[in-house]
Parts: sequence; C-alpha cells; structure tokens
Amino acid sequence: MNRNSSFKSNKPILYLIPTPIGNLEDVSTRTLNVLKEVDYVFAEDTRVAGKLLNLLGIKKHIVSCHEHNEKIASKEAIKLLKEGYKVAYMSDAGMPCISDPGSILVKDCLLSDINISSISGPNAALNALIASGLDTEHFYFHGFLDAKESVRKEELRNLYKRKETLIFYEAPHRIDKTLKSLFDILGSRRACIARELTKIHEEYIRGNLEEFLSLDKESLKGEMVIVVEGNSEEISKMPEEKDIVNLIRNFENMGMSTKDAIKKASELLNLPKNKIYSLYHRN
Repeated sequence: MNRNSSFKSNKPILYLIPTPIGNLEDVSTRTLNVLKEVDYVFAEDTRVAGKLLNLLGIKKHIVSCHEHNEKIASKEAIKLLKEGYKVAYMSDAGMPCISDPGSILVKDCLLSDINISSISGPNAALNALIASGLDTEHFYFHGFLDAKESVRKEELRNLYKRKETLIFYEAPHRIDKTLKSLFDILGSRRACIARELTKIHEEYIRGNLEEFLSLDKESLKGEMVIVVEGNSEEISKMPEEKDIVNLIRNFENMGMSTKDAIKKASELLNLPKNKIYSLYHRN
C-alpha cells in the first residue's frame, strides 16, 4: 500500500491538465495558474498545445508526448522533475488518459516516486452522459470501438449484458458503421448522440438505435459521443449470429415458414423480430 499526500511532501509533482473540448471559456482559473507556474508542458500535439497557450497568453517550453513516443517522453519528463523543474501534461482536448495518451507517463512517474495531481476540467463523456436523459447512476465508459467490424461486434457482444449506461466515442468517418453495429448487436435501445460539445454547433440527438440508422450521415460532423441505455432484460447470454441463423433453419426444417421461424426465434431469444429478420437475410 502506498499513501501519498500530493502537496504535503517534498516529492516532485506531475500535473495533468484538461483542455477545452471546444469552448475556450472552459479553461479554469486553476488550470491557468498551474500552466503559468510550470516550466515545461508535455503535450499530445505541440502545435495544438502551442495554439492554446498562445490564446491564453502563456509561453512555455512544449515537449511532444504522444502514443508513439510516450515511453521516451516519460523518461525526459521524469528527468526534468527530478532536477527540480515543474512539469505538466496536457492532451489535445478533454482529460489526459481518457482515450488519449498519458497513462504510460503517469505509471512511469509513480514508479519513480513522483506524485500525480489532476486538475478538474472538461470531459466529453461526462458532458454527454448528464445531458443524454439516460440513467446516470451507473455507467460504463468504453471509448472507441474497434475499426474492424468483426472485432467491433465481438466487443459489443461482451457488453450486451451490462446494465450500466454505455458510453462510446466515435469519429464522423466511422459513425454509420458503428451505429449499424450497435443496432445489430444491442437492438433498438434508447440512445443519444452528442456532437460538437461546447461549440456553436453543439447538438444532442435523442431517440433509439434503430431510428439513428436513418440519420443523414452527412449531417453528423465533428467528434461524437454515443450514449446507450444498458440492458434492462434478464438475458443469460447474447447468442452468436450463426447460432441464431441455425435456430431459424432448424425451425424451417421442422416445417415452419421463414416468417414463423423468425417469430419463434424472437420469442425464445427475447430479441426484436426485425433484428433477427435482418440478421437472417444477411447470412
């Protein structure tokens, strides 16, 4: 066990700085004060960090620290901290370490007996959750689903039984495929798409996953958060697609029409008929 008081020891401190996800007014007074006090700012993208610091009227040494060089950058940050310099890390938008680099840096600093202090600030997942209209008592943040369809669907099958509200991140060039996978695996659950959060074009789209399939994908611009209600049913396990198809074919071999076989499978598996119909005719 290791107990550390952040500000009551002589240990160096790495500050984790959240940055605005769109609206510059989200920068807090504490964020400004810490940025003014530190000697070095390690950043996911030095150009983005430089632009933000310039807008805030702050000039600092900026060092690159992204997913491809984080291990090397961590060593440099630790060296500076051990030498007595004050160091902060900031990602491009939102909280460091949340679907962004920073986790390796934090772990390496802790192993080097360096304290970590996180500054409160913007987070797209929580912004979307509390305005979604869905349950906020328990939630599960997943971040980005895999780009490969087979892996993405397997991820969703593993989440199928979770009763917590589910939170995903998605980019505009993948949103149509992700929405289809969500509907195919989770069914027509209530959901909310939050996009362009804190910006002038901020929009919340509330409805269900089936309705979202008819959205004009050209109207879905900017980074998005998809919030989906958890599983409210008592279901032991989400069956594999091939098992559902085999079940329907077994009913057909018993003399049932395809329509009746799909209806029977829907009743047995407690899944929407339209979902099973779509799945069957896709295989």
